[in-house]
Amino acid sequence: MPFLIQVAVVQATPETVVKVEPYSSHANVGETFTINIIVVDVQNLYGVEVNLYWNFSILKPVNIDVRLGEIDGVLYNPVYVVQNSTQDGKYVLAATSMAPAPSFNGTGNIARITFVVTSPGNCKLDLETELWDRPPPNQGSMPIEHTTIDGFFDVIPEFPNILILPLFIILTIFAVVFCKKISRKRGLRLFPAFQTKFISIEKTFTRYAG
Repeated sequence: MPFLIQVAVVQATPETVVKVEPYSSHANVGETFTINIIVVDVQNLYGVEVNLYWNFSILKPVNIDVRLGEIDGVLYNPVYVVQNSTQDGKYVLAATSMAPAPSFNGTGNIARITFVVTSPGNCKLDLETELWDRPPPNQGSMPIEHTTIDGFFDVIPEFPNILILPLFIILTIFAVVFCKKISRKRGLRLFPAFQTKFISIEKTFTRYAG
């Protein structure tokens, strides 16, 4: 008897992720940088809540652009914003679509935040989020399971200015000594213009060291 073999094809559902992008940001003191809070591969999304934490002694937000209901954002209009507030080291955003808006599916931007660096240091951009689906008639909304990925900020290390001059002098003296050794070894003399410049540098170094 022929055997009938039934093959079941299981299609994996992409995992929903909410993340800080880019994951790692770097800037000097006084400079600004921008991050995005993004939802990836979500289904039936109808409400969002975002809590972002940072070290307020290092970073200060200067602009927050909520992208809900926008072309590159998540949720469809009409969108009702329950909370959109900032305090020292914390940003909170809570919003939901309203009927007759459909639910959102796919990937989009929740908010774009620009920080200015106020002092040296590094800190985690600690992200906590909740996602809610579109409820059936006469029922409550249910949470959407997802993974949250934090971000990280670090100040670009600056080369101390106090070391630049001594390093330059040391390298210059090394070049002078090396050239003199080469010229003596080969029985040659340096060009007069270079000799004058090297002597001037040596005198400057002697005066600086003294």
